[in-house]
Amino acid sequence: MKNPDTISRFVMDVSGQIKQFTWLDNSQSWILFWSQPRQQCQVYSLCGAFGSCNENSQTLCQCVQGFSPRNQSDWDLGDQSGGCVRNTPLKCGDRADSSNSQRDKFFTMDNMRLPVNNQTPDGIGSDNDCQLACLNNCSCTAYSFAGGRCYVWHGELLNLQDQNSQSETSTLQLRLAASELPSPKSNKKIVIWGVVGAAVAVLVCLALIWFVVWRRRSSRLMRASKAMGYSLVPFQYSELLHATKNFSHKVGGGGFGSVFKGSLPDSTPIAVKKLEGLHQGEKQFCTEVSTVGMIQHVNLVRLLGFCSEGTNKFLVYEFMQKGSLDTHLFRSTSTDLTWKTRYQIAVGTAKGLAYLHEQCRDCIIHCDIKPENILLDDSFAPKLADFGLAKLMGRDFSRVLTTTRGTIGYLAPEWITGVPITAKAYSYGMMLFEIVSGRRNLENPEESNATGFFPTLVE
Repeated sequence: MKNPDTISRFVMDVSGQIKQFTWLDNSQSWILFWSQPRQQCQVYSLCGAFGSCNENSQTLCQCVQGFSPRNQSDWDLGDQSGGCVRNTPLKCGDRADSSNSQRDKFFTMDNMRLPVNNQTPDGIGSDNDCQLACLNNCSCTAYSFAGGRCYVWHGELLNLQDQNSQSETSTLQLRLAASELPSPKSNKKIVIWGVVGAAVAVLVCLALIWFVVWRRRSSRLMRASKAMGYSLVPFQYSELLHATKNFSHKVGGGGFGSVFKGSLPDSTPIAVKKLEGLHQGEKQFCTEVSTVGMIQHVNLVRLLGFCSEGTNKFLVYEFMQKGSLDTHLFRSTSTDLTWKTRYQIAVGTAKGLAYLHEQCRDCIIHCDIKPENILLDDSFAPKLADFGLAKLMGRDFSRVLTTTRGTIGYLAPEWITGVPITAKAYSYGMMLFEIVSGRRNLENPEESNATGFFPTLVE
């Protein structure tokens, strides 16, 4: 066609559509101006018999359930007009000769544009009656009950279209041999096995997560059990909960917190000190970690690690089986502490103090030497504990921090009056009196009117 303004041409191509192309002088090309039908799926019998068309699918044509391409090579070349053929013939004839499991059944196809050439039998008012009408006719291949009316199809189904939940769609019941549909029991089994499989997968994932967490925690705790010298292990709060069985075994306590017994995965016993009182606890935490963690001596309790998570702060020490000296020293019948053992404790404590005073890079003043802070191992060898009051000082002992304090009855007068420190072992001397005498230097050390101060008794 030609006129003074426009040049157009009409084409019918392999798609089955009539298309009008218009020539553009500017681009020197043909452009599509119009096509009929507008959608390719509306072309009559585009996908052939029992083929379903879907505009939104990568493959425009597909065979419906229970059917396969009539000529696979044509389909591979893009020509689906040959349609599809049934995989299994229908079970037609006397329905009484067939068991219920062998009779033809119907496959539900939702959101379909119904095929052409339907018939409408009279006197049918329900879906069940419509289904029976189709089953009783060997040539019936599908039915649909919509709007109170029954529609049946005989022979091949043409122009099937899956419209993907669009408006004005219907449900088509496609007749198939029973073997082409899974039985309800099979569907139930599939659902059950699917649920079981999903549950097993979830349990396996949870088990793997638990195993990874356990391995990491065990690895960390095993490293802690082998911690030597300056290698401090940073513990997690959850690890200490597990090691101490939720802090169930309390073995002692002091001004800054309680001590709990625990064990590492290799059964190595540990003592976990929980620091209480946020302000003071943090000061002690920083002091002990910075001082005890860097020193090693046979007469000093070894710090294995620490934990600092928010307000939760802990110190992890090696565990001393015999407990503190006061539990043995001040008992009415102390058969464990022979004079040889007392001498061993006194000398060992002195060696630990000498190491802190003379052999560390910076002099460390313990500030709170007393029987409660002398722990004993299996052989009653003494180890100094609780460095919460320790202060790092230079060789000039006149430099004393004002926050330092100790226990009444063991604190040197210089600490009380504020004059420069001249004695480094006053507390040790007071404790030595107790080791020899087997009695405390104060009868009621926590009361202001305590009596029995040892220098007075000596005088």
